[in-house]
Amino acid sequence: MEGFKLPKLFMVSGYSVYFWSDENNEPIHVHVAKGKPTPNATKIWLTKSGGCILASNGSKISNKELNELMEFISAQFFLICAKWKQAFVTEDIKFYC
Repeated sequence: MEGFKLPKLFMVSGYSVYFWSDENNEPIHVHVAKGKPTPNATKIWLTKSGGCILASNGSKISNKELNELMEFISAQFFLICAKWKQAFVTEDIKFYC
């Protein structure tokens, strides 16, 4: 993790939502973790339609909390896209689907 910048987007229900700085070659997504960010934290893809899809639940977030977090992340779609463009200095965003 040393040498990586972790652009933090926001906190919600005690969880940090952030990007890994070396993952701009992947479709747009966020990582979610409580406490210290880790490489195997929960990963959520954003979709073109403004929703999101769970890629992996490395943080082992309960289904109830995960559904709430994904709802919140979907509601922040435009903010996340703007921050992605800013963090990775790009105008083009690739989506998972």
